[in-house]
Amino acid sequence: MVPSIQAATLWGGLLILLLLVLSSVVVSRRRRHLIEFGDGGNPEMTPAVRAFGNAAEYIPAGMCGLILLAFVGAPLLLIHGVGGALFAGRIIHALGLLFQEGPSLGRVTGMVLTWLALLVAAVSLIAWSVI
Repeated sequence: MVPSIQAATLWGGLLILLLLVLSSVVVSRRRRHLIEFGDGGNPEMTPAVRAFGNAAEYIPAGMCGLILLAFVGAPLLLIHGVGGALFAGRIIHALGLLFQEGPSLGRVTGMVLTWLALLVAAVSLIAWSVI
């Protein structure tokens, strides 16, 4: 397998696993509180639903960036940097939502890492398209 594609598939697999973990947190809390759909108005559900929702909103764009970077033959360091920052950002953000109330350092740090990963991927892809 081409090393850049292998690197992108590693981060893609880890990001999909993260989505499954966050989804299981939502399902577990719904079962605990006997909620069939949504958050049921239960304030304990909101952080779990948003941790999953935020991940589901940002991970697809990040994975597309990783796949395209691999497709153009980007350096392994770049792919691992983007994938690692995105993965770490999504974990830190989720933990900040799930285990801290209100604004938290985890949420801010997680978003900064996520945005940085997406920005680096975007700028790199644009650079590859014009060079």
